[in-house]
This record gives sequence, structure tokens and C-alpha cells, in this order.
Amino acid sequence: MGKLDGKVAVVTGGSTGLALAGAKLFVEEGAHVFITGRRQEALDEAVKAIGRNVTAVRGDAADLGDLDRLYETVKQEKGAIDVLWASAGMGVEGNLGEITEAQFDATFALNARGTLFTVQKALPLFNDGGSIFMTGSSASLRGYPGWSVYAGSKAVQQAFARAWLAELRERRIRVNVLTPGQVATAMQEEVFDEATKRQFESLIPRGRMGRPEEIATVALFLASDDSSYVNGMELAADGGTTAI
Repeated sequence: MGKLDGKVAVVTGGSTGLALAGAKLFVEEGAHVFITGRRQEALDEAVKAIGRNVTAVRGDAADLGDLDRLYETVKQEKGAIDVLWASAGMGVEGNLGEITEAQFDATFALNARGTLFTVQKALPLFNDGGSIFMTGSSASLRGYPGWSVYAGSKAVQQAFARAWLAELRERRIRVNVLTPGQVATAMQEEVFDEATKRQFESLIPRGRMGRPEEIATVALFLASDDSSYVNGMELAADGGTTAI
């Protein structure tokens, strides 16, 4: 018997990286999963990797029309949601004094605004007693030079979680933040050069980057009844980076 038997989960940004690993594990534990992403090719590959009980909906979490299409698809196919992992996000490096309006607007549009409306638009379909969690970032807990815009856009999620759990208490819907540290993903390969990766790795007490599968198990914990008494928390899975 799986930990998510009969559940319906939505994972935004679930076509690659740690969110894809989580979506795959959710299916293995009995859920039907809806995943989103902006690139159809990546979505097609993700569906093949997951193998079964998965529906891919192409869209941008920063686009409210795309979110409406996502939830209309969920409504038509399954009718309700038990788990929402709002994981779609982006980050662009920029030092203070060099940050552009375009960088700020794009980052906050997806990481902050997109996350808010991803959750809000899901609520009419959400089953009472369900679980909502968002992907945070260790950048919001430490001062990494050049990443202030990204850190700020992720820091709002802790505030969202605290306010939303209070608003949703009568429905017993839990709201948490899953904050990964440095994880070896394809996106990281695109963003960081070798020197930057080595620098980040030197900060991790565990001595290595995390793997997407290690974050997926934490996501499963938050999605399942194993975390039934965890609410409004930021759970860091970062090898101890933000603990010292």
C-alpha cells in the first residue's frame, strides 16, 4: 500500500529536476500526478520517465491563463486535488547596482506572484485535509552575494505559509515550505560554472551536492499523512548548510 494511494497531486515545474523526481515518487506511492512545464519536449520526456498515472499540462506558472487551463484539466480528469507542490521557479544572478527591472519583474512574477496564484486557483478543487507546499531556497536563509532578488522572491513563501495556514485552518489544509540546498540538476548545470559549483559544495557540511531523489523523499513526507502534524514550517533539506 502506497502512502498516496488514491490521491491526486499537482506539481508545477514538474518536468525536470527535483520536482520531476518528486512527481515520479508520488506516482510510485499511488498518486495520479499532474505536472506542468514550459517546454513540451521536457514534459514529454518527463511523462516517459514517470511511466503511468501522469498528466502533463504545458504552461507557465506566471501566466494566470495557463494556471486556469491546468486546473480545468484537473477538474475534468479527476475533479479534486489532495496535494499541491508549487515548485515552478527561476533565479538570475545580479549584484546590487546591476539589477535590472526585467530581472526583478521576471523573478517575482514566477516565484512570488506565480506561487500565490498557483495556490489560490487550486483552492476550489482542494479536498479538506490536503497538503500544500512550496519550494523555497536556502538563498533566502543565507546571504549569497549576487542572489538578493532570487532570495527575496523565495523569502515571501514563509510569510505565505504562515498566513495561509491560518486562513485554511477550518479546512485542515496544511501549508509548508520545502527548502532544498544545492542539488545536482540540469538547471544547476546551466546556471553555475564549475568554480561556482565547487564554491557552493564547500559550504555543505555533508561534503557534496544533494540528489533530486533525496529531495523527493522529503516532498513525499510533506505530501503524505506522515507529516499530518507539520504545519507552517520551513523544512530545509540542505545537508546542514543553513544550520551552521
